[in-house]
Amino acid sequence: MTVRCKTVSDLQPAAAKLLKSFPVARVFAFFGKMGAGKTTFIQAICRELGVVDIVQSPSFAIINEYKRTAGESVFHFDFYRIKKSEEVFDLGYEEYLYSGSYCLIEWPELMEELLPEEVIKVRMEVAQNDGTRLIEF
Repeated sequence: MTVRCKTVSDLQPAAAKLLKSFPVARVFAFFGKMGAGKTTFIQAICRELGVVDIVQSPSFAIINEYKRTAGESVFHFDFYRIKKSEEVFDLGYEEYLYSGSYCLIEWPELMEELLPEEVIKVRMEVAQNDGTRLIEF
């Protein structure tokens, strides 16, 4: 499925559609170039999930934990600064990915072989002609 988002406000319905399309999925991997809107889309997803914390890119921390209104955790990963997949092991990634909590992963290319089989891959790109975001899942 491909969703076209012409404005930032279009991301919220796209986030709702993604979550509705995969109601039991908990691990989502976001692929796209720098500036494609991965973090902004994850912010929209977190709003749909009822996250009460401020959602921002965990570029330096590598992982952020957010709380939902009912207290459940949502984990947001940013592997942009990871140089090799062994660094992911040091984070204890399996505990997060197999916890049953939502895991939203930016820059998963560096650990793609470690992702669970049931991961939902989300590809984002910016259309060259008008800046529209194309989100495919």
